Amino acid sequence: MSGNTKIDVQAHGPVEGGEYVVFVGANLKPTPAVAKRIGTKTVDLIAKAAALEQFKGKARTALVITVPAGLAVDRLVVVGVAEDKKTPIDWAQLGGFVAGKISGKTATVVLDLPGADVTPEAAADVALGAKLRKYSFDLYKTKKDDKADSGALRLTLSVADPAAVKKALKAAEVVAEGVVITRDLVNEPPNVLTPEEFASRAEALKKVGVEVEVLDEKAMRKLGMGALLGVAQGSARGARLAVMRWNGGKSSEKPIAFIGKGVVFDSGGISIKPGAGMEDMKGDMAGAACVVGLMHALASRKAKVNVIGAIGLVENMLGGNAQRPGDIVTTMSGQTIEIINTDAEGRLVLADVLWYVQDRFKPKFMIDLATLTGAILVALGQEFAGLFSNNEELSERLLAAGTATGERMWRMPLAPAFDKMIDSKFADMKNSSGRNGGSSTAASLLQRFVNDVPWAHLDIAGVAMGSPPTEINKGWASGWGVRVLDRFVKDHYEA
Repeated sequence: MSGNTKIDVQAHGPVEGGEYVVFVGANLKPTPAVAKRIGTKTVDLIAKAAALEQFKGKARTALVITVPAGLAVDRLVVVGVAEDKKTPIDWAQLGGFVAGKISGKTATVVLDLPGADVTPEAAADVALGAKLRKYSFDLYKTKKDDKADSGALRLTLSVADPAAVKKALKAAEVVAEGVVITRDLVNEPPNVLTPEEFASRAEALKKVGVEVEVLDEKAMRKLGMGALLGVAQGSARGARLAVMRWNGGKSSEKPIAFIGKGVVFDSGGISIKPGAGMEDMKGDMAGAACVVGLMHALASRKAKVNVIGAIGLVENMLGGNAQRPGDIVTTMSGQTIEIINTDAEGRLVLADVLWYVQDRFKPKFMIDLATLTGAILVALGQEFAGLFSNNEELSERLLAAGTATGERMWRMPLAPAFDKMIDSKFADMKNSSGRNGGSSTAASLLQRFVNDVPWAHLDIAGVAMGSPPTEINKGWASGWGVRVLDRFVKDHYEA
């Protein structure tokens, strides 16, 4: 990963050096305090330059003035924040936008905005957005692109209450680290990130106090995980189950649990995928990557909650030993699944991991994340993750966290009709019932493995990889899920 953004925090003070960022509204004027600091001549200069450049001060637009007369800075970056009052400022996106407008190595951002109260948390989100904007994955490039939107940047936040912002910034920075970990994992090539290597990356969380246990195929076979192992049997690379534990709450409290689909490469198996675009199937482990990034964030900020993270790691390949359409596998729960389509493999992995987690840890609730179905892109495009749940409170809290962070979800239906569609003539259920309602039938299969535990399934196939660029993500892997789930935990489950 390239991009190294250092954040400093200082009280409002003299204008000097590097690049200087101020904010204006529709009247093209900064706040009175900022106007006093930069001087009347500079305020007039902004108005004149705005007229020439037809700059209206609209949200996420910028006016750049090089070497402004009378101001001891290299560049003055004027950022517009005028927007519909019904739409609150997305502080992380704003931070990303600002970072994208800075061309040098040092800049001061004056967080004093017309018509907006910049809380310490908002300031920390600006810093988080700037850090994520500067990310790029160039580990395997022998020649680096000096013109890329990345590189070392020292950003100084000029704020009213530096002490409070520094405190909020500590939590934001480890969340940013979690997103970067997730992005790095999703971006890694599949010949490097094998199931065994992925499990090893999860074990690195021991450095921040996470307990990690890795189960190999022998251990999973002993547990009866026939569904997960059925997916893995076509690959020369053995499956793994990584179980991560963060004990930040009281020992008597039930843990909360996050489960991730970790198909490190998905060829489709015998039901092989089309060749065009198959290289993107290295990202079919984005759910597992999110769980690792989230566990890093929670442990690093010492979250006051007990958390389980479990990821099923497999490679879905063709081969003489690969499972076939028509096979019947027995899951850890004892339920049987007829294989209709070997490309409907993620639900088989999750079925065993969900059962294992609810049976062993008796969690307060479970949330799984998976790039599970192409059908969710048909329904929701790449703007929302699909949310399926058996619990209203859990759903409402997830949706609220999505709105707060910009990692949005849309509630999708679970109904008896969908569940009936996966009944099999030869086994307890089948792993695919065809195209119609594909995301809901997949979620219905998962629901058969959670018992009465409150549960939510997030289908992130549209938002985790190849998603449209935003102000905080200019790469292929978005790192979706870490920010929203950290916020979800912080708002509702920490003591």
